[in-house]
Amino acid sequence: MTETEFTADVVVVGAGPTGLLLAGDLAAAGLRVTVVDKRGEESNLTRAFAVHARTLEQLDARGLADELIATGLTLRSLQAVNRLRIDFSTLPSRFPFVLVTPQSHTERVLRERAVKAGADLRRGAELTGLRQDAQSVALTVRTADGEQRLRARYAVGADGVHSAVRDLLGIPFPGESVVRSVMLADVRLENPPEEPLTAGADERGFAFLASYGDGWYRVIGWDRDHQVPDSAPVVVPELADLLRQVTGRDLGLAEVRWSSRFHSDERQATSYRSGRVFLAGDAAHCHSPAGGQGMNTGLQDAANLSWKLVAAVRGWAPDALLDTYQTERHPVGRAVLRSSGALVRLALGRHASTRALRSAIGAAAGHLGPLAELGAKQISGIGYSYPAEKGAHPLAGRRVPDLRLAVDVPGGPSRLHEALRAGKAVLISNDELSVADSWADRVVTAAPADPHGKLRDTVLLVRPDGYAAWACVDPTRGELRAALSHWLGRP
Repeated sequence: MTETEFTADVVVVGAGPTGLLLAGDLAAAGLRVTVVDKRGEESNLTRAFAVHARTLEQLDARGLADELIATGLTLRSLQAVNRLRIDFSTLPSRFPFVLVTPQSHTERVLRERAVKAGADLRRGAELTGLRQDAQSVALTVRTADGEQRLRARYAVGADGVHSAVRDLLGIPFPGESVVRSVMLADVRLENPPEEPLTAGADERGFAFLASYGDGWYRVIGWDRDHQVPDSAPVVVPELADLLRQVTGRDLGLAEVRWSSRFHSDERQATSYRSGRVFLAGDAAHCHSPAGGQGMNTGLQDAANLSWKLVAAVRGWAPDALLDTYQTERHPVGRAVLRSSGALVRLALGRHASTRALRSAIGAAAGHLGPLAELGAKQISGIGYSYPAEKGAHPLAGRRVPDLRLAVDVPGGPSRLHEALRAGKAVLISNDELSVADSWADRVVTAAPADPHGKLRDTVLLVRPDGYAAWACVDPTRGELRAALSHWLGRP
């Protein structure tokens, strides 16, 4: 097979946040990327408003965090259920908060980056066929002008809960519906809540409100006593009454410009990989909106997968590196299902013991200490780490904070996230690093700003997604070469 027979190195199915971040990374690395999405235009079914700390760190490593933060509001804590609050103010991050901004802003920032980097975005293109062999993936998409055939080295399904990629691959998506007949609406309120993100729950149901910042609010509400099919219209008086009851105040629902119903599932694909095809985001896992973790988890999927696909296409890494996408991200998806599921069951539980637990947690929320801190780290995404080999340095597999770096040239990166913007790994050491010159197309070298700090005797190799690939105290040049060859391929 010749190079010209490929229409792309990677085809990404789905132009939501997950697919766009992935496409932007691949295109920025010089890969030929085609993104297909069956939607002819942007959808108004925006359910994601929370952008958590770890996602903002990933966006900062792409030079996008400040732009996105300017579109929304930052909250140091998040009201989850009644008096239960999640405090992010003590997170060990440059972003100790949750950013509240409509998903449309996140998509715009990621889309502009992807297109500018050279990604080919095709809307109104619905995937209808997929087959693969040992060297390639062949896809058929239906457009207004007829069928198109694409051929790529790899493909990624980032096409949501009803993923055509997952269905065509036959990958099971076991789970269940957690909440049915959930109301979704854009409303204007005469007496809006004080916070831009508000949640409430009682025996009757729950409500979640998020401000667009222009006087309009997105409302998600569930009424236990009125369960109807998803096709049933939202009754405005019912929604107003539900808001009044579960929030404890009359918000004055003045106008509804759009409404619908949906159901929330808890599901996870049994495998995130089938040969040369991968699943990411809601195509791989879906769960309740509790904690605002859905979009963020998908974006972390994309950050984990993108550099591995670049390495595979460039021939820098063995096929086993692509297998680590499953071993690293599947457990995280499972953990998010459990944490979001626990929150929604706590909110909706009608049994006396559940109500008592809800009240007790709410009353003790400010006194839970390490447990509350652990919860904030998990929900924000910064608390997750990846498996490391037996006997590896304690840092291996862990998220690396935004370390301060010594600036060796004017305008050079002064911190880790700036160094990661090159889309390469970063090798940090106080020692002379000429041994890494042979990998200059794959790694950036830097010294810690404080030569006497915690890394004074440690050499640290940071993956392009900001996790420690390898670390060693006073390694020999041979050990360093072996580590670079293992993670970045032969020079």
